[in-house]
Amino acid sequence: MRDAEPPASGFERVELGGAFATANGPLYARWHDEHLQIGFRVGPAHVNPGQNCHGGMLCTFADILISTAAQYQTDIPRQFLPTISLQVDFLAGAPLGSWVQGQADILRVTRNLVFSQGLIEADGEAVMRASGVFRRGHAAARIGGRPGIAAARPAGADHARRMSRLPRFSPR
Repeated sequence: MRDAEPPASGFERVELGGAFATANGPLYARWHDEHLQIGFRVGPAHVNPGQNCHGGMLCTFADILISTAAQYQTDIPRQFLPTISLQVDFLAGAPLGSWVQGQADILRVTRNLVFSQGLIEADGEAVMRASGVFRRGHAAARIGGRPGIAAARPAGADHARRMSRLPRFSPR
């Protein structure tokens, strides 16, 4: 089993999505080609009886991925984005020990809603396609940061501003 292996190159450990997401992590993030990528290693607590990542875990990950990306890939303030709609297509399994990562595209941001979609891969193979609609809610409370996250920032003031918002937060 490879769950003790480090994350993929350039990923830094982060805490996103509050206590529920933290209990299902750990999660890692990095910037890549103007996109926030989030990932995790499939561990024993993430798998179903078939030794693949449980569909509920992949759905949780997709929800966090495509809503969180909106807060870093657009100019909206960091805020709680309750899920209005989440659609997923399972394409393949993500075996125990595999590295799962995804990135999202933000399709549209309105005054009240965010529309986004993402692709999730396990060891380079597409395992899930997801799309969602999120309601723009109240500002999220900032509760501190993780050392070393600055190393994940790409060059440029815009990236620095976006990545500086990446430290832990808890929706309120």
